[in-house]
Amino acid sequence: MLSYRHAFHAGNHADVLKHAVVVQLLRHLGQKDKAYWYIDTHAGAGVYSLAEGYAAKTAEFETGIAKLWKRTDLPAALEDYVEQVGALNADGQLRYYPGSPYLAWRLMREQDRMRLFELHSTEIDVLRHNFRDAGRRAMLYAGDGFDGIKALLPPPPRRALVLVDPSFEDKRDYARTIACLEESLKRFATGVYAVWYPQVTRLESQRFPEQLKELQQTNWLHATLTVSRPPEDGYGLYGSGMFILNPPYTLAAALKETLPYLAGALGQDETAQFKLESRIA
Repeated sequence: MLSYRHAFHAGNHADVLKHAVVVQLLRHLGQKDKAYWYIDTHAGAGVYSLAEGYAAKTAEFETGIAKLWKRTDLPAALEDYVEQVGALNADGQLRYYPGSPYLAWRLMREQDRMRLFELHSTEIDVLRHNFRDAGRRAMLYAGDGFDGIKALLPPPPRRALVLVDPSFEDKRDYARTIACLEESLKRFATGVYAVWYPQVTRLESQRFPEQLKELQQTNWLHATLTVSRPPEDGYGLYGSGMFILNPPYTLAAALKETLPYLAGALGQDETAQFKLESRIA
């Protein structure tokens, strides 16, 4: 929905899960010399201020990155993620939070490329400003990423991470995500696809993981982080999930260490829990 602004939610518990996974996926792609592409269907603004504006107003980052910021006992994958956030906050004060595009830009090499979609008219302007010096390594598109990525697949190097993370404020986003992935897998079956989704009381959200599992019988990984019981009024985010198609073999081991830690550090009541399941050929 065009009313959605990610800054309201920047750095919250759902962002921690999503971005910790994204960093691990990009690290794996970067282990080989051959180039890869990073494609983001809903890129947002790229960088968010936590000290003013929308993020400061809601302070959702206090449920996420703020709880990890000064910890000295982080598992390796979380330590890596927090270090990437720290690159935006050189003085040690948590004032800015990186979106997925910024994290990808930090980890990309000279031979790698980035393709970003953003439909919100204000967000795309901010994104363009943030990537004004990126040159042709980062191409930005003002449009619907669900449809736009069709023209990019398969990417020339035949290696890519595709992040699909709409707001899901519009319940049609669930069906559109499934359709987008089905079409993308036909065009580029070997790509790594990472799907973020919210845990909310909406029926579409409850059904979504099983629909994702039907996309392919094997080579998927599903991780969830639930931080509290569902709100009594039926509104609000109480957790989130990451579903990865064609995950690297290293990801499951990293998450076995990371998820229990996050459930303990970010849990808001006694119902906090995690789930990790996979089916690898």
